[in-house]
Amino acid sequence: MIDVIDYRAGNAPSVLYALEHLGLPARLASTPAQVAAADRIILPGVGAARATIASLVEQDLVAALTDRVQGDRVPFLGICIGLQVLFDHSEEGDTPGLGWVPGTVRRFPETGRVPQIGWNEVRFTRSHSLTAAVREAGHYYFVNSYYCVPDDPADALGVTDYTVEFCSVVARDNVVATQFHAEKSGALGLALLRSFATWEPAC
Repeated sequence: MIDVIDYRAGNAPSVLYALEHLGLPARLASTPAQVAAADRIILPGVGAARATIASLVEQDLVAALTDRVQGDRVPFLGICIGLQVLFDHSEEGDTPGLGWVPGTVRRFPETGRVPQIGWNEVRFTRSHSLTAAVREAGHYYFVNSYYCVPDDPADALGVTDYTVEFCSVVARDNVVATQFHAEKSGALGLALLRSFATWEPAC
């Protein structure tokens, strides 16, 4: 069973629909008790980092998520804002993050159109059990004005070019997160979601 975190500021229903389309067992989770019992967790998101953190705090989900993901090491997938809030700090609203992945989130330079909206290439930089089912490079759907900068380059699993080369996929122990929207990225995105349903982290 995959629990999709519904914190009222994300796009949880569309992720749930994609999982159901694949025939995968999934449900929405919005309480600490549900999170505490989760076998696998997806944290989706659209919008702003500050609003996402505020919604997680308001629903008392931060401690439950941290205990289950960082303590119990259940498989975790973050999507879009669900990636950005994993870091220590975001320039978007000068927002502290969850701190699960050391690093910062920065705004794209104004030399290009901001936000980035549309399809862009992701190049996977190393082998990983979650991404074994997809090509080393492919196009995925993005909507973002900010990008993550891990302190440890080894935490980057995929990179993308948009005014700068940036980390578009993070993998650290049982935590994987994508800046792109897997649920909107066609066959490749659905392949990642399908892979997540059976992924066993090596940690």
